[in-house]
Amino acid sequence: VQLEESGGGLVQAGGSLRLSCAASGSIFSSNAMGWYRQAPGKQRELVAAISYGDSTYYADSMKGRFTISRDAAKNTVYLQMNSLKPEDTAVYYCALDWLLDVVVRGTARYWGQGTQVTVSS
Repeated sequence: VQLEESGGGLVQAGGSLRLSCAASGSIFSSNAMGWYRQAPGKQRELVAAISYGDSTYYADSMKGRFTISRDAAKNTVYLQMNSLKPEDTAVYYCALDWLLDVVVRGTARYWGQGTQVTVSS
């Protein structure tokens, strides 16, 4: 399984970005996907996750500004990020596993290489 993130970049504070993560390879028909981020000098943290049935889970600090969605037919998960703040600057990683709680716990089997998001003040 390969995960490829895209959509990162430089944006001013208050702006928006939409990240995409496309999964390819030997993917089961049902799986859960999610987004994590890691800022310089900090631990990786969960942003949001979504099950095959579109159940979603958000980290408390991410609720309200971030929205996760997926296109199951395309094996693609999206992260819409609005009202971005400089503290949102991080490398954003996509994760995939078969169960939502595995993705939420951070023990997903498959991870992407990450996409950089930089928010300027």
